Amino acid sequence: MPKKKSRKTKPAVGVVGVGRMGANMARRLADCGYPVSAVYDVHRPSAESLAEELGCAAPAKLSEVTAASDIVLTVVTNDTAMKRIFTAKRDNLLEKSAGKVFINCATVTPELHRDIQKLARRRRAQTLEGCMASSITQAREGTLYLMIGGEEKTFKKVEPVLSDLSKDLIYVGKAGKAAEVKALVNMVMNINTAGLAEGLGLGKALGIDLDLLCRVFSQTGANSRVLETDSEDMIKRDHDCFFSASHAAKDSGIALKLARKSRLKLPVATATKEQYDKMTAEGLGELDKSGVAELTFPGRHGAKKKRPARKTARKATKKAAKKSTARKVAKKTARKAARKRS
Repeated sequence: MPKKKSRKTKPAVGVVGVGRMGANMARRLADCGYPVSAVYDVHRPSAESLAEELGCAAPAKLSEVTAASDIVLTVVTNDTAMKRIFTAKRDNLLEKSAGKVFINCATVTPELHRDIQKLARRRRAQTLEGCMASSITQAREGTLYLMIGGEEKTFKKVEPVLSDLSKDLIYVGKAGKAAEVKALVNMVMNINTAGLAEGLGLGKALGIDLDLLCRVFSQTGANSRVLETDSEDMIKRDHDCFFSASHAAKDSGIALKLARKSRLKLPVATATKEQYDKMTAEGLGELDKSGVAELTFPGRHGAKKKRPARKTARKATKKAAKKSTARKVAKKTARKAARKRS
């Protein structure tokens, strides 16, 4: 039976972006015996708190994360943040990065993953996409579902690390391909979420017991993973954030951009994005995606407001005036007719 690798034989891992996902991935790696060398976040208190917990560095410079690590995981919010950590002039991850591997786990555009790979190659570094189709609990437990894109030999090199973070790995293909698949996963998930919110919202308006409705959904073509994860939250209005509405809007936008390039129209995905855009515009963007139910359930945020009493009174007055005018016209017409007969 082969001996278990010691802590010293495992590569040092740095983590950039230690929000809910990144911090729990760092904790998981530490539990698995990896030396977590450094953690970095634009919100310094988050990095410093996690560094104290894990007993590692929290450098103020990105280049120091690279210097301390064999592998760097990045878990940032969007394309802008991703570009900054790899291309900022004064400080970035690619400074003295030869021989290092960057595993980029954020949901960003496929083009950006390809661009970052090209930049890394010039510095004799390697990159992979580690696109995640899971959430915070799975990050902490090491049960993420990971879609990998990039050079297959690089994937094989760091596969043990990725395996310790996931319950399942799938190698999708060259750079950008995993990001394309992830965009489609999130697009369909967002559609399912918005559809469930509308179904439950209408059920509520019709007076149907929602627990009963969910049981029926689960045994029919209305069933989905979203029904399992989000239906109770929608009914109870429990929208603690695991995947925010603003991220849902962003990710659906990535998919729609791919559709435009492919000259395809996706009306359902477009309508879904509009719902999440509306949430963001109305200050609900940091709710969980299940919060889209706030726009569909009767009596909630998106419910149509009753007409103010003043407007209702004005409408009634106008209606009465029209009736009075009609009566006067009728009387006048009757008088003329009577005169003609006489």
